[in-house]
Order: sequence, then structure tokens, then C-alpha cells
Amino acid sequence: MIEHRGLRALEAVAEHETVTAAAAVLRFTPSAVSQQIAHLADEVGAPLLERQGRNVHLTPAARLLLQRTQHLNAAWEATKAEVSSSSTKPTGHIRFCGVSSAIAALIAPVISRLKLTQSQIRASVIEEETSDCYKLLTLGEADIAVVLPTQDSPAHSDPRFEQHTLVVDEQDVLVPKGHALASRESIDLTELASESWIAKRRDNDTYSLLSAACAAAGFTPQVVHEAKEWYAISALVSAGLGLCLLPRLVPIPAEHHVVRVPLRGAIRPTRRFLTSTRRGRCHHPLIKLGLEALAELAETGPLTPQPHGRSSVSSG
Repeated sequence: MIEHRGLRALEAVAEHETVTAAAAVLRFTPSAVSQQIAHLADEVGAPLLERQGRNVHLTPAARLLLQRTQHLNAAWEATKAEVSSSSTKPTGHIRFCGVSSAIAALIAPVISRLKLTQSQIRASVIEEETSDCYKLLTLGEADIAVVLPTQDSPAHSDPRFEQHTLVVDEQDVLVPKGHALASRESIDLTELASESWIAKRRDNDTYSLLSAACAAAGFTPQVVHEAKEWYAISALVSAGLGLCLLPRLVPIPAEHHVVRVPLRGAIRPTRRFLTSTRRGRCHHPLIKLGLEALAELAETGPLTPQPHGRSSVSSG
């Protein structure tokens, strides 16, 4: 029988391109990963890695093996789901993971509802960036991820995952009280070319969204302060140090003197939350219950502050 650890190691090398990077994800040493793949190669009777200079590349045999493995993994998940469906009531542990705003607006309320209505179910959550959420799914350390896809995220058609749009989150402009725009019902992004902005430039999807939207509006945003956490950003806006784009699902801390103003016009940036599970896993009754609870919350209305929000909920 093919050893699962060797397949997992080969998948990691394929995704992260080096043995060292794969070892870091799998929490093994590089030598352990190399040994696992070597044992797998002996078992299938074909070389799986070939060295070119300092780099390693997958052989055609390795790519064929991974292609077959993805289908087998999905079939195994579907089989487990079918067996579990024979039970009259789903029981067990649902492990969620997601980005911070997804946890605050979506996952936390769902876990609270499940505790009230499904006492036989345990649920837990891990906060991670989108890329790490996919890693948790791949490693089998999470069941449901709520993520914001990035340019580097797995494609919607990736055979390892089943992914569905959960919520499209609109962006508002956050301005300090007393700002000339604070009393407006809405703002066209083209009106904000001369404003100062607050956003972390590197490793931040929000800045990518801001810069793309501003480029479409015909200007480059002048970023004067850099922050990533929403509480810190809101505090900087409250102090009159600039404006920011604020997702509709992110509440305003009550102690900050700011106003949320909707955008209007042709340029209205949004971000899209996805649910992601290992392929075949979504049919498991326990996972299906979690996904249905998320979909119901998204449809009936998760946390959606009013545009000029006076929310008393602190930012997550």
C-alpha cells in the first residue's frame, strides 16, 4: 500500500517548489521529506524528483501519480461522507479556519448558533491568512475555511478543493468626524485623488484592492501611514491622519470618532469571501451542517454595520 506521508510530501514539493519550503509547511526536516519521497519512489518503482542545478523538479511519473492521488483523495473523502451519512444525527468536531474579519462577522456567529442548536457538535476556529488556511485544509487540520482569494490562491477549479462564494463584501470610505465628506450620503472614488490614505503596502490584500480601484479612478493613492489591523487603521483615521477603505463587514470601534460613507459610481471595489473544503468533504453531514449554517447567515445578513455606522462591536 502506498504510504500517505510520501504522497503528502510530494504534494507539498509540487506546490511549494522546493524540499525546504515543503518541509517547513509539513513541519518536518528537509531530510525527512526527501526520505519520504525516496521511499514512495521505491514503492511505485519510478523516480519522482530530478535535480536541475540546486532545484528539484517533478518527473512525469510524479505528476501522473499526483493527478491520480487527487482523484483518490476526493473519492476517499466522499466515501467517508457517505458512511457518516448513515448516522441519524451528525456528531463530532468541526474545525473552522479563516481570516480575522471572516471570523468576526461569519464564523463566530455560526459557532454560537451551532452551540445553541446542535449540542452534540463541537466547533473550534483558527485565525490564519488565506494562504495558511489552504495549508491547514491540505494538512487535514481544518475542515472549513472562509478565505479571501488572492492572486496566489488555488484556482476555483483546483481538484484538491471545493470552493463557493459566500459573501461579496462592499468597501466603504472611512473618514474622521468633522471631515468635509463626513456628512455626505455617498462619495465617488474620483473625488478622493488629493486625500491621504492609510494602508500597509506590503503583504496586504487591502492595499492591492485600494491601488487597483484608485488606478481605475485615474490616480495613485498617497499612502502616508501604514497599518494592517483594522483597529489600528480606524484609530489613525479617527486622529485625522488619513482615510481608508473599510470592508462593510468590519465594524467601527465605538470609541473612534469616524464615519463610514458608501462609495457610488462605476468604481466600487469589493472583496469576495469563499468557503473552501477538501474535495468530497463537503458532503460529510457534519461539514455540510457547518457550510449550511454559514450560507444561511450570509443570506439572512451577517454583521452589516450601517454606512454611517455607530457600531459598538470592537473590530476583530
